Amino acid sequence: VNYRETINQEAEYDYLHKKQTGGAGQFGQVVGKIRPLTEENKENEDQVFRFHNQIKGGSIPTEYIGACEKGFNDIMVKGPLAAFPLINVEVFLSDGKYHDVDSSDMAFRIASRQAMRQAISKADPKLLEPVMHVEVTTPDEYQGSVIGDLSSRRGIIQGSETDPNGEVIVNAYVPLAEMFGYSSDLRSMSAGKATYTMEFSKYSECPNNISEKVMAERKEKLSNDD
Repeated sequence: VNYRETINQEAEYDYLHKKQTGGAGQFGQVVGKIRPLTEENKENEDQVFRFHNQIKGGSIPTEYIGACEKGFNDIMVKGPLAAFPLINVEVFLSDGKYHDVDSSDMAFRIASRQAMRQAISKADPKLLEPVMHVEVTTPDEYQGSVIGDLSSRRGIIQGSETDPNGEVIVNAYVPLAEMFGYSSDLRSMSAGKATYTMEFSKYSECPNNISEKVMAERKEKLSNDD
């Protein structure tokens, strides 16, 4: 199952990356906030990350802004909960500091990565699961069994209607994680007479008990992969 992660609230960041070794050092500071990217704030329906440059007065020179955006975006690949990709995060860069000698693209990219990690941990990160739109066509006598079964899979029944052939069409939203083995279960409960279609609908927040289970399994998998 392709889980995702997101944030639930706004959080501020203020991170200074400063490293002094022999020769040139590294210096970059970024200040701003992140917040959930909502449907209203998206430029298109597929957008999952948005960056706003609000720097005024040259506190970060223009040539480093692209590196900051890349640094923030780098962290979207792996969320803090279970290393699933992050979605729907909006980043505002409002202030910062630079050094004439020690600042560089890399210094600002590193600062932005660390700032993003800092902010996400404070922004109430949550695990999201894919939810499918499921449509079942069944003879009327199996309607109760079909609805009961979908409900037991954490499905939310949207309603049912009768088609011109006298069969009932049941519409529901069901988490993908609960749909494994559904074909054979549906055949069994309808004597092979019911059919269904399923397509991705949206990502929804996982219930806590499911989140904990997924995170534990993911942690074990990642440690085994190491």
